[in-house]
Amino acid sequence: MADIPIRSFAVSVVVIRENPVGYQVLLLRRNHTLVGEWCQIAGGIEDGETAWQTALREVREETGLVCQHLYSGDICEQFYEADRDAISMLPVFVGIVDAVADVTINEEHSEFRWVSFSEALTMVPFAGQRNVLRHVEAEFVQRSPSEYLRIQTP
Repeated sequence: MADIPIRSFAVSVVVIRENPVGYQVLLLRRNHTLVGEWCQIAGGIEDGETAWQTALREVREETGLVCQHLYSGDICEQFYEADRDAISMLPVFVGIVDAVADVTINEEHSEFRWVSFSEALTMVPFAGQRNVLRHVEAEFVQRSPSEYLRIQTP
């Protein structure tokens, strides 16, 4: 019996902010892979990096934002990739940023939007993304996240 490999080579980051209208999530429209689709931040882990370091770097590179707080999302985004015949499993992080911080997207994206969680659920293309967004809203917005999930960054 053959196995399907499980790969864990990248991270997924849901960036949120709180402002007078409530919590919003940042979505980016992709230019390269999944062209035109709205997604959260994702990126590959580089040699010598931890997954949480990758999360912080990817947020900074893709948006210019610096996370005030970073949490383990306590969930993984997972999907099957037919071209690799493998299951990809990405740890999810939740980055909290200042409500008035400016977003500067890189060449990987054509635009960005801060949206409510309910709007984000209608914009992302995959069920796995919607599951992650529902989880983040339930565990990081509707209730206070456990301090055990908070990552102490330098």
